[in-house]
Amino acid sequence: MGKSAACALLLVACAVAAAEPPPPWAYPVNPPGVQPPPDDGVARRVPDSDAAFTLTRIRDLFDAPDWHPADHPPMPPIVAHGRRPEVFACGYCHLPNGLGRPENASLAGLPAAYIVQQVEDFRSGARRSAEAASLPINLMTAVAKVATAEEVQAAAAYFAALKPRKWIHVVETDMVPKTRVGGWMLVAVEGGGTEPIGNRIIEMPVDLDRTELRDSKSAFQALVPVGSLARGEMLVTTGAGKTTACGVCHGADLKGLGPVPALAGRSPSYLFRQLFDMKQGLRHGAWAALMKPVVAPLTDEDMVAIAAYAASREP
Repeated sequence: MGKSAACALLLVACAVAAAEPPPPWAYPVNPPGVQPPPDDGVARRVPDSDAAFTLTRIRDLFDAPDWHPADHPPMPPIVAHGRRPEVFACGYCHLPNGLGRPENASLAGLPAAYIVQQVEDFRSGARRSAEAASLPINLMTAVAKVATAEEVQAAAAYFAALKPRKWIHVVETDMVPKTRVGGWMLVAVEGGGTEPIGNRIIEMPVDLDRTELRDSKSAFQALVPVGSLARGEMLVTTGAGKTTACGVCHGADLKGLGPVPALAGRSPSYLFRQLFDMKQGLRHGAWAALMKPVVAPLTDEDMVAIAAYAASREP
């Protein structure tokens, strides 16, 4: 091996070694071998809905459970049913109202052009996750590779037209329930007691049963460290002397500017992952170059605070 090749390999090895491992609380991974309970054939129901679905129906990735059809416009076929056998229903993961869950993105109200670009970035490999075992990201990447331009445009137009709403309640606290991973998100351990929050965001369903039924009216609670909202506000609004104020690109109210996405009211776990992935050099799509110098000086504590503050704002 020549000297130049050896040096190149050494640089690659150093870069890999220097990569910061993703925090497990932000990148929940289901334990191996976990299987959902079998379908007992009993139709489930949720509040404020006339619908009834069995577990088999609820788990069908090609038929998004629509508990509240009056809450949104008619879904285009690609959002409601996908395209068998390889393009899952967009509304299954992102929900018919586009609000999504902590393990994926809230799409409601995002610019259609931005949504299209993100799908292209997943397809091209420009957008990756720090957690290689993330099933939601891996499924999104697989779908992006086979979805047609017409399907992506239809889904993007649908989600962009939806109005985002507040459904994540952010609470500062020193102590949080002990958690486990269930369904690629954090859930409280029944009878598990509490523990210090540390530098984490613990985002969990308010009603786990309804969330597991994919009820698009089942909200989330995000527990964040005491003081993180004030710290986040300072970083977001002024840059706190170490970075660029977020409002310069995302708007003073964090509701987006042109093709730049809104941050207000979105999942803080999701927002933290995007900041972390950008800092680790795992997102290379449009606008990512502008974000690199912004996230470079941020610590994990800074990113927790920014995500917490952004999530606490009205969308």
